[in-house]
Amino acid sequence: MKERLVLIGNGMAGVRTLEELLKLEPNKYDITVFGSEPHPNYNRILLSPVLAGEKKFEEIVLNKREWYDKNSITLHAGSPVVEINRVKRKVITADGSEAEYDRLLLATGSSPFIIPVPGADLEGVISFRDIHDVEQMLAASKQYKNAVVIGGGLLGLEAANGLIKQGMEVSVVHLMDTLMERQLDAAAGAMLKRSLEENGMHFLMGAQTDAILGDKRVESVRFADGSIVKADLVVMAVGIRPNIELAKKAGLYCERGVVVNDTMQTYDPRIYALGECVQHRETCYGLVAPLFEQAKVCANHLAELGYGRYEGSVTSTKLKVTGIDLFSAGDFHGDDTTEEIVFQDLAGGTYKKLVIKDNRISGAVLYGNTVDGAWYFQLMREGTNISDMRESLLFGQSAHLGSSGHGGETQASAMSDAAQVCDCNGVCKGDIVKAITSEGLFTVDEVKSHTKAGASCGSCVGLVEQILANTLGGDYSAPEAKPLCACTEFTHDQVRSTIREYELMDKQAVFDKMDWRTPDGCHVCRPAINYYLISAWPGKAKDDAQSRFINERVHGNIQKDGTFSVIPRILGGRTTPHELRTIAEAAEKFNVGEVHFTGGQRINMLGVKKEDLPAMWEFLTDRGMVSGHAYGKALRTVKTCVGSTWCRFGTQDSTSLGMQLEEATWASWMPHKFKMAVSGCPRNCAEATIKDFGVVCVDSGYELHIGGNGGVKVRATDVLCRVNTEQEVMEYCTAFIQLYREEARYLERTAPWVERIGLSYIKKRVVEDAVGRKELRRRFVDSQDVAQHDPWTARAKGAEAHEFTPMKKLGE
Repeated sequence: MKERLVLIGNGMAGVRTLEELLKLEPNKYDITVFGSEPHPNYNRILLSPVLAGEKKFEEIVLNKREWYDKNSITLHAGSPVVEINRVKRKVITADGSEAEYDRLLLATGSSPFIIPVPGADLEGVISFRDIHDVEQMLAASKQYKNAVVIGGGLLGLEAANGLIKQGMEVSVVHLMDTLMERQLDAAAGAMLKRSLEENGMHFLMGAQTDAILGDKRVESVRFADGSIVKADLVVMAVGIRPNIELAKKAGLYCERGVVVNDTMQTYDPRIYALGECVQHRETCYGLVAPLFEQAKVCANHLAELGYGRYEGSVTSTKLKVTGIDLFSAGDFHGDDTTEEIVFQDLAGGTYKKLVIKDNRISGAVLYGNTVDGAWYFQLMREGTNISDMRESLLFGQSAHLGSSGHGGETQASAMSDAAQVCDCNGVCKGDIVKAITSEGLFTVDEVKSHTKAGASCGSCVGLVEQILANTLGGDYSAPEAKPLCACTEFTHDQVRSTIREYELMDKQAVFDKMDWRTPDGCHVCRPAINYYLISAWPGKAKDDAQSRFINERVHGNIQKDGTFSVIPRILGGRTTPHELRTIAEAAEKFNVGEVHFTGGQRINMLGVKKEDLPAMWEFLTDRGMVSGHAYGKALRTVKTCVGSTWCRFGTQDSTSLGMQLEEATWASWMPHKFKMAVSGCPRNCAEATIKDFGVVCVDSGYELHIGGNGGVKVRATDVLCRVNTEQEVMEYCTAFIQLYREEARYLERTAPWVERIGLSYIKKRVVEDAVGRKELRRRFVDSQDVAQHDPWTARAKGAEAHEFTPMKKLGE
């Protein structure tokens, strides 16, 4: 028999909890929903566009009544609950209806604060909180001319903007000297005020409302200094208060809000609460993003999975009014322990202020150009050390990464709706915006699911996130670390640490220990878990063949016609007549469709049938040629030039060094593909400065580079250090690889990994800590000794034919 779940509050937070719960345990509860409004669930974020005439109410409905019916949810719209009987475990509505519960979910939201001044109850004095308020404002705009908005915060300015678009003369009254003082400093607030005035908005700053005057309907507003402003409509937007009366009446412990713990439970373990009505760790939230984070945790516990925890949210604010962009996050005022980096261009309408504490961003204010707001917010939330990027930090992500760096540095707000965002799937900005607003999307993953934007190569994900931020405005916050996949709530880092902490040796042990939702996992989590297992316990953990991608399983890259390409390893681009004859014979024997030279200085045999792959690899390995791993999450190639052996500009023997690097590191599984290069001189013919690890030979030794990428988004490498000998090159290279193998997330290339953790951290571990570097190298060597017997690489045969240098002799 199903348990009974009752939800009080048909708003965004409560219904999102039901959506998350239905994903986890769709058949666990009989669900009943009580809402005070006579509407299904709608998107309150988009009330401002409805007021401005840009949308209709039907366009902002998130869950139509058919959704409730489809999921067997009983909806009582326009039926407010007036009593909770905790002893009999039932709720009672205003019309006397009752519903019993086994679990109760409170999502009663908040109410607008109405200033207690004379005349506040006159006709024409309203708040800006729900669709009914919007309908009243729209009706008033058709009959009256003058409006006064009390409150110069985020909501007040959006209300004023909408009323101006409806043709009213609007005056904004604000008690403070700075608009949006909770989100902006004085300089940014002044710039905002000037821009809004240019667009027809009037302001009365530092004005205290004394009374609202009129007979039956409002006629004017009087202030403490005796001045009077004519008003046919007064909108109060001075703040909200959590709706806690129902909870207090039921005896639940409340302070400013209903007090909940990290699992969103109240002091009554049968009653959960979330959203604007709750107080968590002494904080109440009014933005949507934190409420959705609470919803996932609450659903996790209603489903009795038991491991979700809500630990609070770091929020940001973004406003888009009449073409004005602003962004703020964190402690942007600072104190004696902080420092500020400021850029201000009054004529150009741009202002940037970053507050730095202990080499980390603690607050940010952007006005005019907010394109880098999401990036600064990510750096702040992750506590990234900005020492390495300090000089370019104020100029944004594109300046830090280079004009073609990773991430979505293109300014989404400046793009037209027809501009294509996702080249892989042909998705335009207008398609994404429409999906966000019509489908009620709030996360990048939801956008991927509905539009396919960002779902292929992933290079446009940063731009998709910017479009989300621009569209959702103040209710968007950058996401927390994502779960590994839909099978779990745990992140990559949490899965990896659990494997190490509990010494788990196979994927089933991981599934059992971490309460996986699906018994066999999925195509996303199986390869990731398999990699985390074999990287944590080389030679001990079971390497599951079926958890690898098909390309890795068969050592061939699948082509568009269903055939495969085969690429034997050619060390450093240097081959022999024997190897060339072997490749030619294999091509003839297995009817290869085309033989092609690759950019990695190897030979690709295309058009091989899948059923011929085992025999073809047996033929090649019997003659000493092993897999080039052109299809694996592993070392791909080590590109070289001819170096000092032949080139008149060469300073070192780059070919020989490249071959040593390849011999030492091939067959090493990685979080993602890994490419290296050795250039014989600073002319860099081997393109070492766009590789995961690159060596540039100079007269005095070797310059080591890391974190480059030459793919869709080109990223130049960072210089790790300079060394004097080939042995040092080997030591630093293998230590860097091992650090990457142990700490990067599966399918994370070195370029975004270096950006995420910072160059300083890598230098500290690989360059400055000599003991730690040698330990990293030791672990790499040990794992490679295991790899010599790895059946996936056919290394046993290849090693005999090639007479590979034993690992322990390299770099010593």
